[in-house]
Amino acid sequence: MTRKVSFSAIIQRDARILILGSLPGEASLAAAQYYAHPRNHFWRLIGAVVGDDLAGLTYTERLAALTRHRVGLWDAVATAQRRGSLDSAIREPVANQLRSLVLAQADLRVVACNGQTAARIATRELAGSGVPVIALPSSSPAHAAMPWSEKERRWLELRKFL
Repeated sequence: MTRKVSFSAIIQRDARILILGSLPGEASLAAAQYYAHPRNHFWRLIGAVVGDDLAGLTYTERLAALTRHRVGLWDAVATAQRRGSLDSAIREPVANQLRSLVLAQADLRVVACNGQTAARIATRELAGSGVPVIALPSSSPAHAAMPWSEKERRWLELRKFL
């Protein structure tokens, strides 16, 4: 089984929202880009939150737009054993240094977790930090049980933190 490693945090000093995934999937690792799988809904969902069509932009333009809107990205897991891309296949996870990053962000209003795995780890790692941690429905195409309209409704709750 291959040990996977997360990307570096993409966050500016004035970020108000930090979105945490669990660990990049195979398509993202191959492209060296967050949420690179073409069926992942992340860019559509966060685009709806910030009011920009991020899905139609290049990766560099997407990251610049997130920076403008004071949104950061990272993963809850720094490294783990995993075959494939499913969170359920994560073994021996080592958490990223979430607490030190979060406490260094003076304007941070919320840590929003893209899925239950990220939420479980972030809640544990950030307990007592004073920064709210919220769980959002996963943007992954594997999380098809929830209709798009409900996913979008839940993600749009992030607007109050912008």
